[in-house]
Amino acid sequence: MHIAILTFEGYNELDSLIALGVLNRVKTDGWRVTIATPSPKVASMNGVIIEQMSTLEEACGADAVIVGSGIATREVVEDEAIMNSLRGLDPSRQLIAAQCSGALVLARLGLLNDIPACTDLITKPWVIAAGVEVLNQPFYATDNIATAGGCLASHYLAAWIIARLEGDAAAESALHYVAPVGEKEEYVQRAWRNITPYLPPPDRRSSETTSRKQYRPGGHAAGSPSFAAAHLPGS
Repeated sequence: MHIAILTFEGYNELDSLIALGVLNRVKTDGWRVTIATPSPKVASMNGVIIEQMSTLEEACGADAVIVGSGIATREVVEDEAIMNSLRGLDPSRQLIAAQCSGALVLARLGLLNDIPACTDLITKPWVIAAGVEVLNQPFYATDNIATAGGCLASHYLAAWIIARLEGDAAAESALHYVAPVGEKEEYVQRAWRNITPYLPPPDRRSSETTSRKQYRPGGHAAGSPSFAAAHLPGS
């Protein structure tokens, strides 16, 4: 199971790295979380340099993708090479999520047609200008596409992906681990209040998780059409 976090020059550390940490609380065999970049190294808005773990092309074949945010997202959506690489993203066979200005990337790719989105307050007018309704809430999802607004909503995206791919118990465990001491129950409950309305019904989630486990080693490769069809709705 490959989850890729798209991370560009000028990235916001909170948006990419909080999700990376929460997602890596899953210790299932074959679970892999990578930072996908357009170049061998990218520097954050505060100068933190990270190395490429996967390419944008590899991310397009991942089971789930988070489009990260940063101060240069408007430049990203005008970069023809980057956007052409991302046209392989396909919500019919993978989960696709966007954090803050990552929603602008999805909008420009045509993945938010008739779908409202969450984003940060700075990016909001640009997303509206792209023809997308922006919601005044931290998280929203429909089928296999999710968006979150505000840096500290990044754990909602991570938990949504874990719940969809590994089940509710795995998502709750990851949230509980990163939650502040003395506030863990409150923290987890608030996360579930925001995420649960946008998850498939419990019986369907259970079916998705069971199907995915049946396709672990010895079955179809993660990211293949037949693998994705076994556990992602809308395919």
